[in-house]
Amino acid sequence: MTYVKATAVLPEALIQEIQKYVQGETIYIPKPDQTHHRWGTRSGSRKVIDERNASIKSEFKKGTAIHELAEEHFLSTETIKKIIYSK
Repeated sequence: MTYVKATAVLPEALIQEIQKYVQGETIYIPKPDQTHHRWGTRSGSRKVIDERNASIKSEFKKGTAIHELAEEHFLSTETIKKIIYSK
């Protein structure tokens, strides 16, 4: 996260209004909900993990044991259980 000086991006009137509530502090202004992306959607990581999880569920349905899946995917057995039993 980078910091931006308020004087560089906000009108003076707005800065004065904000100063009624906060002075000399760092505040975080979140993005609007409609611009928020789920983790990994931009980089493609989300797709890779979703595909991996689908593969794990499929292998489990075919009879592969949980401990085998954990070893194959380098995950804990508890993580494999969470993936298998999630909706």
